Amino acid sequence: MKLCLKRVYEPPAESDGLRVLVDRLWPRGLKKADAAIDLWLKEIAPSSVLREWFGHDPKKWPEFRRRYRDELEERCEDLDMLRERGGTGHVTLLYGAKDEQHNQAVVLMEFLKKDGS
Repeated sequence: MKLCLKRVYEPPAESDGLRVLVDRLWPRGLKKADAAIDLWLKEIAPSSVLREWFGHDPKKWPEFRRRYRDELEERCEDLDMLRERGGTGHVTLLYGAKDEQHNQAVVLMEFLKKDGS
């Protein structure tokens, strides 16, 4: 599968392929019809405890990445579903965060690439 990242607030494009929302909460102010989401994997997102602890604080980024990777190790079924649905096509991991460098989709993409997906 070929992975890319995109803010869910950006307009959908044909090149996105399978559009997968990887946030636990639905993005604020976004209508479901406008989002063009193919799959919403709430359970693959960071736990509520981890998300609230991180609070998008870049100073906590290294520790957040470590903790979230640990959580991902326990989410085999969700990761398998993503791999199965993505197949060999394009998959766009969608996130709502304003910070494009410090969010869960970045960690998830790293994790999947390291894992050979």
